[in-house]
Amino acid sequence: MSPDPASNATEASKKFRPYVPENMEMKEFTLRAVLLGLFMTVVLGAANAYLGLRAGITIAATYPAAVIAMAVLRAWKGSLLEENIARTAGSIGESVAAGAIFTIPAFLIAKAWPSFRPADAYWKSTALMLVGSVMGVLFVSLVRRVMVEDPELPFPESVAASEIHKAGQRGAEAAKYLFWNIGVGGLVFMLGRFGLFAADQDFHFGVGSLGRSQVRLGAAGNTHIVAAGGATTFAAPSVSPAYLGVGYIIGLRLAAIQFAGGVLAWGLMVPLLIFFLGPQLKQYLPDDTPDNWAVLAVAVWRFIVRPIAVGGMLVGAAYTLFKMRKSLTAGLGKAFSELRQTSEQQAKLARTERYMSSKTVFGLIAVVFVLMCLLYVHISGLVWPAILAAVVMLIVGFFFATVSGSLVGMIGSSNNPISGLTLSTLIIAALLMVALGVSGTSGVAAVLGVAAVVCVSAAVAGELLQDFKVGYILGGTPRTIQIVELIAVVVASLVMYFPLMLLHEANIKAGGIGFGDRQLSAPQAGLMATLAVGIVGGDMPWPLVVVGIFMGIAMIMMQVRSPMLVAVGMYLPFETTFAIFIGGVLRALGDWLAKRRGFNPAQMARVENAGVLTASGLIVGESLLGLVWAGIVAVAKSRNWAIPQIFAHPSYLVGLVVMAGLAGIMLRIPLSSAGDPNEPAPPVGMM
Repeated sequence: MSPDPASNATEASKKFRPYVPENMEMKEFTLRAVLLGLFMTVVLGAANAYLGLRAGITIAATYPAAVIAMAVLRAWKGSLLEENIARTAGSIGESVAAGAIFTIPAFLIAKAWPSFRPADAYWKSTALMLVGSVMGVLFVSLVRRVMVEDPELPFPESVAASEIHKAGQRGAEAAKYLFWNIGVGGLVFMLGRFGLFAADQDFHFGVGSLGRSQVRLGAAGNTHIVAAGGATTFAAPSVSPAYLGVGYIIGLRLAAIQFAGGVLAWGLMVPLLIFFLGPQLKQYLPDDTPDNWAVLAVAVWRFIVRPIAVGGMLVGAAYTLFKMRKSLTAGLGKAFSELRQTSEQQAKLARTERYMSSKTVFGLIAVVFVLMCLLYVHISGLVWPAILAAVVMLIVGFFFATVSGSLVGMIGSSNNPISGLTLSTLIIAALLMVALGVSGTSGVAAVLGVAAVVCVSAAVAGELLQDFKVGYILGGTPRTIQIVELIAVVVASLVMYFPLMLLHEANIKAGGIGFGDRQLSAPQAGLMATLAVGIVGGDMPWPLVVVGIFMGIAMIMMQVRSPMLVAVGMYLPFETTFAIFIGGVLRALGDWLAKRRGFNPAQMARVENAGVLTASGLIVGESLLGLVWAGIVAVAKSRNWAIPQIFAHPSYLVGLVVMAGLAGIMLRIPLSSAGDPNEPAPPVGMM
């Protein structure tokens, strides 16, 4: 039977067409683009290292890198694909920094390293970052095709980054939505930092009444009575243009699933635990100070609920890979089949289909694996346990690099729970060391070594897949993206130790203890160190992790769309998921209003484009000014300057007014951009 021409035409019409056609040749991999990207990767990576060590968060560098690349290369008459290469190289430093700050300080906190001076730590730190980042690039290269073409993954930040590049090409009409809102997002962020309004607000309330509440374990008259009661806290949504923008781009469905995890944590688990543990927790409150239940509530969340969330992430990660089994198998099968592909066959491929050969990828993985074995032997002083740890890293690293990429596709790299994935890896590695009978400092070092490599690998893999998606949308050459990423991660790994060392040494000189000090808390690294020492030393709250595993299984049985995303919502701060959820609600409200006004498909497409550009601008504005603020704080601290505040005690009510204004912008601009119903529909920004 001959194929149906109409069916073929339909399939052809459905084929994705990149912004730059695949048959168009355009300047892409140029020296100026690469050098600009490497400069940005060092600067943006160092800034994020500072933020992460101080506050436990990092800011996605994709948007700042895109804006800077566009501004600089436009002045040099650079091409769109050159801008994409510079942004790709410039954004990866943030991922190397995230992987480093979550794990490298843990070696010192756990006393696995004698000091953090260059002689004791530089080459070890650099080698861990280098091996992890190169592995991340290679792992995601094996599954790139199936993931960037998956219609179930919206890739919100990739869409936003591509819109930044395209806005500069489409002229003032499209660019005004983006750049005007960059100013709005940056201005709102800075006004909050200078004290015009409070960006966050906690509400405290009782859970029962301490001293009077009780639970009777039996019928009336039974004397088995448990004293109960306490107080907990509940966070309002952060007044954050970036969080609202992310929620708007990912939409209500994904934002609601993630927020459900936060509601589960802070609406059920924390109050329930506070209610039953209240009388015991009371003894930890000093008698000579007012009660501070908020601190205890956060401690309950961090050290009880979060380990449960980690168990949920383990199940969610396994379930995510199970659902992706066909596409992953197809991707790996294609990678193996391409081992037999000749150079002549590769030369015939379209430019957008050319990427690093599978022979090269598998060969580099083998080389890096050997280097990793030698590194683990050197760090731990063990031989066979170190080699086995390297094997585990190879398997688990690919597993979590793929999961990281999937999560970036759903919620963006800004909200990618790298530390949660790393905790899962750390637990697996620690159990392996315990099973082998390894203990003491060498066992802890081996565990942290595996965790560090997987952490950097997962962070880089997620960011690279995000960059691949941007290149897919714009029409970049995959092989060029891979090459520039390898160059960038090597440079970032070689220099990322120095901002960590400077911050650590400066804190000690100021009277602190370095990593782990109140002014340099490094919360994720502290937790990694605690877990590594606890498991290897036999002091780990396994019941909590097991409870999380069964919770994840229950969610799968209830057919929850994404158990992983629910667990992520439990793990992230409530004010973050709340703000993202509000952004999703605004997206749904805007769509409802557009349909209510009777917009046709062409008008809906223009509304969608304007909404994505508006949200992207708000994200970029806060990201750029967040880095500027990091510089202001660093200079002020080093010179003992006081940062001026508009109000000594800023009000969250003013923040709600600001949030209402942002909501108005995110609704009004798209709806007012519908245009004439008779005009043809433009390409939509969302994939």
